[in-house]
Formats: sequence, structure tokens, C-alpha cells
Amino acid sequence: MKQVKISACQFRVEKVDSFEEFEKQVLELIDQVPSDTDYVVFPELFTVGLLASFPDADKLTAAELTKIDDYTVQYKELFRRLAQSRQQIIIAGSHLEKREDKYFNIAYIFDQDGSYVEHKKTHIFPAEANWQTSEGDTLEVFSIGLAKIGLAVCYEAEIPEVSRILSANGAEIIFCPSYTFTEAGFWRVRHSAQARAIENQVYFVHCPTVGEPGAPLPNGFGRSSILSPCDLAWTPNGIVAEAETNKHTVVTGTVDIDELYENRKTGAATTFVDRTRREDLYSKYEPYKSISLEKTRS
Repeated sequence: MKQVKISACQFRVEKVDSFEEFEKQVLELIDQVPSDTDYVVFPELFTVGLLASFPDADKLTAAELTKIDDYTVQYKELFRRLAQSRQQIIIAGSHLEKREDKYFNIAYIFDQDGSYVEHKKTHIFPAEANWQTSEGDTLEVFSIGLAKIGLAVCYEAEIPEVSRILSANGAEIIFCPSYTFTEAGFWRVRHSAQARAIENQVYFVHCPTVGEPGAPLPNGFGRSSILSPCDLAWTPNGIVAEAETNKHTVVTGTVDIDELYENRKTGAATTFVDRTRREDLYSKYEPYKSISLEKTRS
């Protein structure tokens, strides 16, 4: 058996006066992570509380969230140091960062030696357009640690092609840092995450930002979970582990990578293989050319 332990750090965002105060929040949470955890994941844009640290914070709007890019160097140094000192792989949520003349929602994976790789969110949620956020154009699978892993940041979980490409290229675990502002938004991502686990026969880790920090920062609603395909090898509902709703907390679970490959061969539903079985059927249709706003309104 190839067992992997995962901890999702469900971060309650608050307004902070300094990076040191934000760091204290991070340390309080990561101290709850077991020392033998292989992968630690934080949520999407959990650095937004740093917007309150600017002198004119009471006059800022959500459209000015990009100011938190000022803390990019400190953010990356904090998680580089934590990954080294704890000897754990940390998916450090995501952070708004400026590259040349554009801002991206970037998720980082920090390895135990302090090195890191990044993923620019490829599909931004409509509200993110208000934050001047551009979209990345790369979907990559990383062989870091005990598993092959990919990233699908929040809204990317709702786009089936993202997880399909990652799993087709070898991803065994897909990590989903997320920030949903309503209960409905949470369930959209959560249901999508479970669907992606089933159709791709992968593990899917959903880790949302939570809290009610107050304007101009958005509220966060969520419940972290580690999900599996719904089949006999796991619990019937596909939930490996699950946190309490909206708590500043950590949830930990263990998954078996070998079980995925066995399930792809002998499971009741072999969706990973069967999705390519009828390419003769799929090739007859060109769905994207037929979709338009006018047609969907009729």
C-alpha cells in the first residue's frame, strides 16, 4: 500500500495590521498539523486580510485587493521556511501577484528543500475580474513527494476539462484551494470536487477560506474535505475526512494511491478508462461552437 497523509488548513480570514499578525494566524493553524503529514494545503487568497494593514485601508475597495502583492516576498519566504523546518510539502493556498503589467491568482507548492513551483489560475471566477486578475494558460502535473499532484483553484474545479487534463497526465491527487463567498458558492465547488473525483478516479482535496472579515473583504463559507471516488474501496459517500463548517481548523486524512489504480481496473465504475471508450461518439459533436448566450436564454 502506498499511503499518503494529507492535512487541509481551513483558514479563517481576519483583518490584520501587519504581516507578523498574519504569520501568527498561519503558525497557530499549522501547529495543529500532525508531524507525519505528507501534504499540507492552505486555501485560496487567504492573504486578503493583509489589505487592512495599509494606512488608507478604510477607504479601499475590493477592486484594490491587488495591493496585497506588496507582501509577496514575505509570503513566499514564510512558506519556504515552514516547508523546510517542518519537512513537509506545503500547498500555500494562492495569492494575488503582479507579473510585468498583469496580476495573477497564483498557487504555490513548496517542497521540503524550500524550492517551489507555481500554478496560475486558468479560469477566474466572474467577480475576480473586478480585481484586475488575468488568467494563466498552463495545466501541469508535479511529481513532488509521494504522489503526482495537480492544482485546480476554486472555480477551476467547476470546469471539468481542467481535472480531466490533470488526471490524463498522471495526477493522483488534485488540490483545490478555494474561496467561496456564499453557501451556494461553497456547494458548487464541493459538488464539482466530488464529481471530478468520481469521473477521473482521483483524490480531490477541497480547502476553502472561511470567516466574516467585513468590508471590503468578502466573507468566506466552507468546509474542507478530502474526497475519493464513490466506490466499494472507500466510504459510500466518498468522504475520507471532513472539517467543521466555517471553523479555523485543520482536517487530516490518509489515502491509498495504489487503491486508485486498482479501482480504475476493477471498480464498479471505471470512468477513468471509459471516458475515452466512445471517442467515435464524442468526435461527432462540436458543443463549444453551438453554445451562445442567446441560445441559453431562449
